[in-house]
Amino acid sequence: MKPPPRVVLDTNVVLSALLFGGGSPALIRRGWQSGCFVPLASTVTAQELIRVLSYPKFRLSAAEQTELLADFVPWVEVVDIPDPRPRVPPCRDPLDLPFLQLAVAGKAQSLVSGDRDLLALGGAPGICPMLSVDAFCRRYLGE
Repeated sequence: MKPPPRVVLDTNVVLSALLFGGGSPALIRRGWQSGCFVPLASTVTAQELIRVLSYPKFRLSAAEQTELLADFVPWVEVVDIPDPRPRVPPCRDPLDLPFLQLAVAGKAQSLVSGDRDLLALGGAPGICPMLSVDAFCRRYLGE
């Protein structure tokens, strides 16, 4: 039996899946919870998710933030990012580098994002395919 694909989910994708329950984000949430794919995280990407969940615009209590993380963290495989960091294609936004480094270090089959800067790197050598949420759902979740 083939192991499930290893996938990096950008913070915006995880947030959508956790906060907004319908459509493609809901498919992604069900996908990680059913083992259709393995989401990867590093210390830096996990810290970003925790930081973003605490943004005032989401109006989430500490208990709600913890509950949402509990719907994601048990399915995540943590990847240690080596030092020196893996070489990745140049990216316009330095905040995207941890996701690219995670994809390389974690041997991801794809990186899922709504971020145009990341999606633009889709054909770059040395990196896995960059997929939109809808493209990921079609390719891996049969939707």
